[in-house]
Amino acid sequence: MIKQESHLITMANGDKVHLRQIYTNAKGPVVFFMHGAVENGRIFYTHSNKGLAPFLAESGFNCFVADLRGRGNSEPKISSDSKTGQRDSIVEEIPAMLDFIAKTTKQPISYFCAHSWGGVLLNSVLARFPQYQNELKACVYFASKRTIYNNHPSKYLQANLVWYFISPILIRMYGYLPAKRFGFGSDDETRLSHKEGVEWVKRNPWVCPFDGFDYSKALSERALPPTLHIGAVNDKALAQKIDIEAFIKESGQGKQLLNMYGKKHNHLIDYDHINILTATEAKAETFQDTLEWFKQHS
Repeated sequence: MIKQESHLITMANGDKVHLRQIYTNAKGPVVFFMHGAVENGRIFYTHSNKGLAPFLAESGFNCFVADLRGRGNSEPKISSDSKTGQRDSIVEEIPAMLDFIAKTTKQPISYFCAHSWGGVLLNSVLARFPQYQNELKACVYFASKRTIYNNHPSKYLQANLVWYFISPILIRMYGYLPAKRFGFGSDDETRLSHKEGVEWVKRNPWVCPFDGFDYSKALSERALPPTLHIGAVNDKALAQKIDIEAFIKESGQGKQLLNMYGKKHNHLIDYDHINILTATEAKAETFQDTLEWFKQHS
C-alpha cells in the first residue's frame, strides 16, 4: 500500500519548504524529485497515487518530492513580499531538503529526478556542493534545458512573448509573477527567481550573478552521475532536442543519454513538455524507462 506524508523544513528567514514523502518501503532507495519553473511538486504525483513518484514507490523506492519556497504546500505562498530567488533555491532550499532527507531516513540519496528547470537547479547544486554527489547513483531529467537555442514559432510565443515580455509587465503590476492566475503555469514565481532564470535562458553564461560562481566551469572538471534525459517530440518551444543537447554538453563529462519520445520513435503518443509526466501512456514508457535506468545503476 502506498503511503504519503508531508514534511515542512524551516528556512533561516522563517519560510517553510514542503517535501511530500511517497513510499511503500521506508527503507527503500531514496529518490529526490525537483519540479521546474512556474510549477510545483504535483507534476510528479497526485493524492490518488497517480504519477511518477507513486509509480516508483510501488517498486520499493522511497520518494521525496520537493516544493520550492512559496510553491505547492510550502509556506507562505509567493507574494509581492517574497524576496528570495533562484540562488536561494540552489544554496539554501535544496541543500536543506537533501540534508533533512538524509538525516530522517539515515540513508544516502541514491537518485535525482527532475522536470524542466528542475534539472538545471539540481546540476547547479551538484556544481556548488560536490558532497551531494558522493552516493548519488543516477539521475533522470524530463525535458531539462538551461538555454533555448531552437527557433520554432511556438518558442517566440511562449518564451519571447510570455516569459520575456508579458511576465515582466505582470511582475511590475503585482510584485511577483502570478503565472497560475493567468494560465501559463501551475504555480507562481518570485520577481527575483524569474529575473535570474531569464538571464540563463537567454544564452548567457551559466554563472551566478551574485558571487560569480561559474557552474559550467565547475562541472566541466568532473563527471556527474549517469543521467538519462527524456525529451518530447511535441515539446516545440521549451526543450527541443537541440536545447537538451546543449544542456548535456555543459553538464560535465559523465555518461548522459538522450531519448526522445513520440510516435516516430515507436512510442504510443507524441509527448509534450507536460504530458511526458502526466499522460496515461507515460506509465508504460517514460515511467518504465526511468525505473529501468535506476535499476541499471543500483
